[in-house]
Amino acid sequence: MQPGVTRVEVNGVERIDGYLPLRDYALIGDGRTTALVGRDGAIDWLCLPGCDSPPVFDRLLDAEAGGCFELAPEQPFEASRRYRQGTNVLETTFTTETGSVRVTDAMTVGDLSQRALARIVDARTGRVPMRWRFEPRFDFGRREPPPELTLHTWDAGDGSFDLEPGARATFALRLNAETTTREEVERELERTSAYWMDWSGRARYEGPWRDQVVRSALVLKLLQYEPTGAIVAAPTTSLPERIGGELNWDYRFSWLRDGIYTMRALLHLGFEAEAEAFFRWQLDATRPAAPEVKPLYCVDGTVPVAEEELDLPGYRGSGPVRIGNAATQQLQLDNYGHLLESASRLRGETGSLGSEAGALLASFADFVADSWRQPDAGIWEVRDGLHDFVQSKAMCWTALDRAATLAAEGALPDRGSRWRAEADAVHAWIEDKGWDESIDSYLPAPDLAGTADASLLSLALCAYSSASEPRFASTVEAIRRDLSAGGPLLYRKSDSAEREGAFLTCSFWLVDVLGRAGRVEEGNELMGELVELANDVGLYAEEIDPEFGELLGNFPQALVHLALVNAAVSLAEGYES
Repeated sequence: MQPGVTRVEVNGVERIDGYLPLRDYALIGDGRTTALVGRDGAIDWLCLPGCDSPPVFDRLLDAEAGGCFELAPEQPFEASRRYRQGTNVLETTFTTETGSVRVTDAMTVGDLSQRALARIVDARTGRVPMRWRFEPRFDFGRREPPPELTLHTWDAGDGSFDLEPGARATFALRLNAETTTREEVERELERTSAYWMDWSGRARYEGPWRDQVVRSALVLKLLQYEPTGAIVAAPTTSLPERIGGELNWDYRFSWLRDGIYTMRALLHLGFEAEAEAFFRWQLDATRPAAPEVKPLYCVDGTVPVAEEELDLPGYRGSGPVRIGNAATQQLQLDNYGHLLESASRLRGETGSLGSEAGALLASFADFVADSWRQPDAGIWEVRDGLHDFVQSKAMCWTALDRAATLAAEGALPDRGSRWRAEADAVHAWIEDKGWDESIDSYLPAPDLAGTADASLLSLALCAYSSASEPRFASTVEAIRRDLSAGGPLLYRKSDSAEREGAFLTCSFWLVDVLGRAGRVEEGNELMGELVELANDVGLYAEEIDPEFGELLGNFPQALVHLALVNAAVSLAEGYES
């Protein structure tokens, strides 16, 4: 047990200093926003109307004063839960000494005018006195909840109710003033369940990790903002990478650095419409200021507001709580590799990029040809100085290589000879300045000798290197040796152990490169250990505490679920890349 915390069990579910462990949350959503539903029946996080809007429920970051929507038995209970097969409809069964009830939670999809956060309580056996509390707090208490936010209830009493077996209570939270009927809410929930089953049933993966792959795909679909196609990194802000630490960031935005992994996962699974929507959003977001791009954008394609710190306690006292993200002002050269590789993959799958994409993508390639020698903030968005990150240079190589290839195919204006020459120059730089013969490994950056960085695993994932190429293979072994956090876990860089948890994406990247190198048995063994680290409904946060197993960082994390899907695909294909 960790020292210095107060653990209080209320009706069978433990909260720590008033906060539910992240493992005890599940995610529901409607293509515009999402909500976190706790094992104890409390919804502690919901932003409205969109995923990057101010929250209506924010107890996730303020246990004492935050808004929430509680719904649970009055008596001590045991809780078990699951998603309906192939859906994002959550079912929690509460069992007490006197009976059991099932609570079904979902955000309905379809006609915008009918969308609602629906909660349905079905009495199954005996009698279970239930209590509920609806206490919104808008924008972290800085504004009053909007008047059009309406909670409709049926057979739910005034904060408490008691149902006979077979009876039902229904709740519907709507962000409009329109009336609704119980029958409409319950009908829309069932339509939502059918929608998710149909969507997930189209996933093309048939390997041994299908359950985990489909669940990850469903998480990614929840995190995709339907009106534009953007996929947010996570639906939360300021969940700490170490309890009591200060690495607390707002992840309710879409990062270009997720591009390759997003495109590969969606296209492999057969979700072309989602892949095309994400790619079009990338182009729309980056076009206004091209050829310079921001690392991240709001889901509507605008640039986030300046980073701001709020006067809130933060999850388990981990401040500061931030909204906005200052990384938007950084130079991150790896983004260009994601844009050009995404274009290449999409064109290879669909045969076309559209009439307006070529000139924009060519301007990105020109920028990289001019700028790749600059130091940048890198994939980990360091805020303490710029470096010549090898991973960034490798992504510049990817951008130039893909641009030259696309130009040869007639998809981009033909400046391919220059792009190819600069790609060769990048490659020569990496192999000279980015390689350390004494340790038989690529370096994070020439001025960071003596440190390790798991981002170098992506050199094979971005096609710079073959997974079985000797220099890359020895770098992988150096990363496993120097960044191990025990078992299948890796820290992302040398100073991480003192500041954060193990970075789960890096562990799935390791599985991915093992699969690409044909080391399928070893990769499947690690994959088996990693899937056991998800919570009970298959969700991952950004990081995990190697000692106590607590999930850390924003939750759930798109990049982790993308890495899981891509690792599973590489293992199923078992190819040498």
